[in-house]
Amino acid sequence: MAFIIRRLAFYMVAIFVAITFNFVMPRLMPGDPVDALFAAAGGKLPAETLAAYQEMLGFTDGPLWEQYLQYLYSVVTFELGPAIMMFPVPVTEVLGNTLPWTVFLAGTASLVSIAVGCFIGLYASYNRGGVVDRFVPFFWQFVASMPQAVTALFVFFVFALTLKWFPLGFGANPDLDPGLNWTYIKSVLHHAVLPMVTLIVSMLATWIFTMRNAMVNVLGEDYITMAKAKGLTPRRIMTHYAARNAILPVVTAVSMALGFAVAGQVFIETVYNYPGVGQLIIKSVGARDYPLMQACFLMIVICVLVANFIADILYVWLDPRLRK
Repeated sequence: MAFIIRRLAFYMVAIFVAITFNFVMPRLMPGDPVDALFAAAGGKLPAETLAAYQEMLGFTDGPLWEQYLQYLYSVVTFELGPAIMMFPVPVTEVLGNTLPWTVFLAGTASLVSIAVGCFIGLYASYNRGGVVDRFVPFFWQFVASMPQAVTALFVFFVFALTLKWFPLGFGANPDLDPGLNWTYIKSVLHHAVLPMVTLIVSMLATWIFTMRNAMVNVLGEDYITMAKAKGLTPRRIMTHYAARNAILPVVTAVSMALGFAVAGQVFIETVYNYPGVGQLIIKSVGARDYPLMQACFLMIVICVLVANFIADILYVWLDPRLRK
């Protein structure tokens, strides 16, 4: 329990530091939405109009420490202000509309790639020198070595533009009304196939090699030799003895992958015009939308830290040595 409390305290400090950096970094960027508006108008807007826009959007010239305290209060109360490029829609509402798409896409693709990759790595390591061990991991490593954006463009060109098997963009057919009915759900699944396949292809090699390498190290231990000497079946040795101990480094990799899944979809969501957080980040940076940028980046940091905290708890559960 003391271990969990120490880790929780560490992550609380990490979140505070992340909030501070999240406040400072956008303000180091040149310009703001009001300056962009002034430039777009050719410098012809009256000073009174610019001052009114600044006050309406919350860009005041108060001391930095006052702005920082106000930002901390807004984070704690979840009152993150309006999204500049969608004014006056609140930032929380914008994130609430886009986050489910990213969670669905990244979560499903991550779970499928982890399950399939770990199974292939487990089988390849226990049957070293076989066909699976010699060819499958290296084939997927070759596929995964291509940049994610290149893979996305290739899949998009072949299956959407050339063969026209899948739609060119959006999360669902825009002519349909959202709802829990089979027509809309089928449209959502149809639109998610290409970005999901791209994500799975780009992540699969990681899990194959992570599980295979962990299993190879474990299979050389003395307790595996003793289990074989006892006459236990290969399946029981692989699942009950080797896999349980090899899963520890995989837990760390899984936690990091799930935490960064939201941030890692920027290219894919842009290529497929998918209405997720990744595309929202690109748009908010281009519009100098400070409140929306800060909310997106803060959400990514929190996802990473929460995923790592869950990994710490799983470590305590899987490894009895940490309980002492």
